[in-house]
Parts: sequence; structure tokens; C-alpha cells
Amino acid sequence: MKDQISAPLDQSRLRQSFCRGLETYHAEAQVQAQIAAELAQMMQQQGVPSVLGKALEFGCGTGHLTEALLRRFDPQELLLNDLVPESAAPLERLLRQAGCSAEFRFGAIETLPLPRDLDLIASASTVQWIEDLPGLLDRLTQHLVPGGWLALSSFGRGQFRELQALGSVAAAPSYLDQDEWAALMPEGMEIQSLRQRRITLHFDSGLEVLRHLRKTGVNGQAGKRWSRSGLAQFEAEYHSRFACAEGLPLSYDAVWVLAQKTPA
Repeated sequence: MKDQISAPLDQSRLRQSFCRGLETYHAEAQVQAQIAAELAQMMQQQGVPSVLGKALEFGCGTGHLTEALLRRFDPQELLLNDLVPESAAPLERLLRQAGCSAEFRFGAIETLPLPRDLDLIASASTVQWIEDLPGLLDRLTQHLVPGGWLALSSFGRGQFRELQALGSVAAAPSYLDQDEWAALMPEGMEIQSLRQRRITLHFDSGLEVLRHLRKTGVNGQAGKRWSRSGLAQFEAEYHSRFACAEGLPLSYDAVWVLAQKTPA
């Protein structure tokens, strides 16, 4: 498959995009919620202990993975991170409902100060936005205790394949297929489980597709202003190339990765 081309990542615009979609994200991001639930289930199936010492979730957003983790695991100390400080409000509501507490640290995970004795680092639907993914994985490994776990979900090169075919260059910088992950893992990290699956939503119109992207904030790289004629052309081409009985498809290419640091 041809390498996907993406524009240089503008973190400020990305933060603004996710902040703008914060109120609608939790309800609209049904695929991300499903992916987060499956990541937590994978962790449980592969033997991640139900009681954990220190756990970090980065890119937590409105808490899809946070909620899934707290249903299955009991971290004694929980550190939550997101690029968007405004996500604190929905996270605090979630924690109150779960009867849990957490420490919040906001900012880019690449430079965020982290403790060095973490038993779990987890993140759902975030690492595709990391430009230097090998560098981040190396950094995270250094902050795991021996035997600690790294649980991630991301997206493969077929993410939004319909939009790619229609000429979009607004891809996140690190869409990678499952067979590319082994080469990324730092020395001392062993992949315990790895899978990839397409999840497809259907919409009544191209405009509804664009609204979905805006409501979930995942169009942070787009920066496109639509004219009436441009929107009409987009709609016509989308229908011509991809329309099916269920409507207009939008494909998510989900990837799940669970790795463990070599025990001492």
C-alpha cells in the first residue's frame, strides 16, 4: 500500500479542534467508545492484574477508556492526561460516578513530566497523532516498572479510506498497520496481543459525514473551508464511488496493541 501523506501536525489546531468537539464527542464517538471497551477487554483477557499500583492514561478525552478501565481494574493511583485542559470537567463527573479519584496533568504526552514507576500506561485512539511514535514508545517504556503493561489502540493505513480516495490529505501522522508495530517496540518490550479490524459507519449524506468528523474533533488536520460548489462535488463523488444500500460508508481501521516490559 502506498504511504499515506499527511500535513505537518499543528498541535494548536488539533487542540482547538478537539476542544470545539468536546461537548458532542462522548455521544458521537461511538467507534472510539467501542475500541476503548475492546482494549480494556483485551487487557483483562491477556492477564493484566485487576489490582494495579500506578496507572497512567494519556489522551483520555472525555473518558471512554477511563470508564472501561475502571469497570475492570482497580488502580491504586491513577494519573489522567489530555492535550485539552477543558476535558477535566467530563472526567471529574465520570470519576465521581465511579467513586474514584485521579490526578490530572494536561499537555503533550511527549514532554509531560511522568513518574518512573508506572504499572500500566494506556491510551485509546490517540497515538496516531504522535509524529515521533518510536520516540514516544521508548520514553513510555522507561517509565514502566519491570513487568509493567503498555495498552494502546490506534488506526491503520486504511483509516477513512473513502476520504483518502476522494483526495483528503488531512491524515494523522502515524497511521500504521498491525504488522508494522513489532519493529516500533523498544528493546525490553514484548507484544502480547495485536489485532486490526475495520469498523464501518454509514451516513445519509456527505454533509452528515463531515458533521460527524467535526463533532468528534478528528478533522483537526483538515483546516478546509467548504464552498457550496465544493460540497456539492464532494457529495456527488462520494455517492458515485461508495454509496451502498446502508448509505455512505466511513471506515475506521482500528488497531489494538498490548505489550509488556520484560520482568526483572
